[in-house]
Amino acid sequence: MITDPLFFAVAIPAVLIMGVSKGGFGSGLGLMATPMVALVVPTPQAAAIMLPILLVMDVTGLLAYRGTFHRGNLLLLLAGGVTGIALGALTFRHFSEAMVRVLLGAMAIVFVAHRLRLGGTKAPAAAPSRPKGFFWSTVAGLTSTIAHAGGPPLNVYLLPLKLDRAVLVGTTVIFFAVINAAKVGPYFWLGLFDARNLLTSLVLAPLAPVGIGLGVWLLRRMSQELFYRIAYTMLVVVGVKLLWDGVRGMAA
Repeated sequence: MITDPLFFAVAIPAVLIMGVSKGGFGSGLGLMATPMVALVVPTPQAAAIMLPILLVMDVTGLLAYRGTFHRGNLLLLLAGGVTGIALGALTFRHFSEAMVRVLLGAMAIVFVAHRLRLGGTKAPAAAPSRPKGFFWSTVAGLTSTIAHAGGPPLNVYLLPLKLDRAVLVGTTVIFFAVINAAKVGPYFWLGLFDARNLLTSLVLAPLAPVGIGLGVWLLRRMSQELFYRIAYTMLVVVGVKLLWDGVRGMAA
C-alpha cells in the first residue's frame, strides 16, 4: 500500500471533492480529482486507484437518486458510453494525458461560451437529439476510460436540456455507475490494477459516502437556477485548469 503522507494529503481532498460532485453539487468539479492524485503518482496509477473508489460512490449515489433519471435519454447515453469505453481501451496507450486535457478543456470552455451567447442559464431548453446524445456520450465513455474525465462531454449534451436538477444528477449518476463498472475489465486487461493500488483504494474508500452525502445535502438546499449557475461556472473553472495543464504538458 502507498504510505507516503504527501499522497494522502492530496488524495483525501480529491476523493471528497469527487464525492461532493457525484452527489450533485458543483457538476464537473469531480473531474479535478484524478489530476490532483496524478500530482503525486503517475496518471495511470491515479486512474487505477480512483476507479474502485468511484464504484463505491456509484453505489451510494444510486441509493440516493434511485428511480430519478431521464428515461428518454438513458439507454441511448449508455449505448454511446459503452462504445466510448471500447474505443478508450483500444487507444489508451496512444493518448497522451496532455492531449486529453487540452481537448477536454477547450471543449468545456467553448461549450459554456456558446451557451452564454444564447443567453446562459436563461437560454431556452434544447430538445433531446439522438445523434448528439450518442456522440457526446461516446466521447464521455472514451475520456472517462482514459482519465475519469467524462463529465464535460456528457454535460455538453445534458445541461442544455435544462432537466430538473435531481433528474439531471440522477441520470448522470446512473450513466457513470454503468460506465465505471464496465471499465473494470479493460483496466485489468491493461494491467492497471495491482495489490498496491487496490489496497490504497480500500483505505480511501470510506471517504466516498461522506463526500456523496455532503453533495446531496448541498444540492437539496439550493434553487435550480443556482444549481445551473454553479454547474456552468465549475465547467469553466475545470476547463481552464485542464487546458492550462494540457498546454504545459505538451510544451514540456
